[in-house]
Amino acid sequence: MGKNVLVAYFSASGVTKKAAEKIAKAVDGDIFEIAPVTPYTTADLDWTNKKSRSTVEMEDPNCRPPFKGSVENISQYDTVFVGFPIWWYVEPKIIDTFLDNCDFSGKAVIPFATSGGSTINSTFKNLQKSYPNINWQSPQLLNSVDIAKWAKSVISK
Repeated sequence: MGKNVLVAYFSASGVTKKAAEKIAKAVDGDIFEIAPVTPYTTADLDWTNKKSRSTVEMEDPNCRPPFKGSVENISQYDTVFVGFPIWWYVEPKIIDTFLDNCDFSGKAVIPFATSGGSTINSTFKNLQKSYPNINWQSPQLLNSVDIAKWAKSVISK
């Protein structure tokens, strides 16, 4: 497609992973899993428990959970899709860790998300506010779209 594309994603349950794989295939992009050093358990993801790991992380604006590995030669990519499930109406803190650790200068960054009920609007506003120097492109919630068609249309712009 003439552009070097990376699809980076965090997936707690596998839903976002499937979407990321569809995007990478559709745009012939490389894929990178933003995998936590310590995997999340079912108990960690219990948003109704105020002491669960995910709740504690999301309530701490400075929390930056570490992830495994790193993106090698991020400079080679023109476009980076960044995917995640929406937690508490925003991106999970591990996404902030990823964004803090990569140089996105000169890149188009396209957020995509999966959610059980949230829209991506407040998430996108939070990303723009937290990372104003990133060249954010239109975000997409992938719950009910043709993922491959959407990804190809974004890259062709």
